[in-house]
Parts: sequence; structure tokens; C-alpha cells
Amino acid sequence: MGPLGAGLAVIGAGLGIGQIGGKAMEGMSRQPKAAGDIRTSMIIAAALVEGAALFAIVVALIKE
Repeated sequence: MGPLGAGLAVIGAGLGIGQIGGKAMEGMSRQPKAAGDIRTSMIIAAALVEGAALFAIVVALIKE
């Protein structure tokens, strides 16, 4: 059951980061002057998603 949970965590993280990147690109295309601020927020949000995914993977593998 551990590898299945780890796989689901990776899929969720991939979807989340994809959404973050897509929406950031959309925001940058609408507001080119705010691109730097949007990029910074995108990187922070992606790092938080990665951290949560890593935590989920570790918990899934420990619970095995």
C-alpha cells in the first residue's frame, strides 16, 4: 500500500505544479509588468507543493 500512496502523492504534486505554472503564465501574459512578482510567488508555491508531496511520500513509505 505504501508505493501506491507514494505514487498518488507524486501524481497530485505533478498536477498541482502544472496548475501553478499554467496560471502563472496566464497571469504574466495578462500583466507583463507584474511578471517578476508572479514568478516569485509561483516558485514559492511550487516549493510548498513539493514539500508537502515529499512529506506524503515519506509517510506513505514509512506506513508500509
